[in-house]
Amino acid sequence: MPQFTVTVPHQMPQQEATERVRSLVDRIAQSQAGQVEVIEQTWTDNVLRFGFKTFGIKLTGTMTVGPQDVRVVGDLPFAAMLFKGKIESGIEEQLQKMLGGPKQR
Repeated sequence: MPQFTVTVPHQMPQQEATERVRSLVDRIAQSQAGQVEVIEQTWTDNVLRFGFKTFGIKLTGTMTVGPQDVRVVGDLPFAAMLFKGKIESGIEEQLQKMLGGPKQR
């Protein structure tokens, strides 16, 4: 299965970055309730395992908050390949708003 990857650097303590990302995930789940169905959201320390459905497409992956960046790696069904760029840019934009800093790939 193809994957997507987004990395956004940050310049804050890892714990603060983790707290910001946690609140972002909760906010997205609430604000997109009609379009996004959260199937899995499990945090273990600074790593989120996620799974959600949007427009009938299931996406799964991990988000890791490191000391210097946040890295999202997810599985992308073949049916969603046309939307890979949009998915990556949407994740990048939301993380940059929360953390600041340019994206790295």
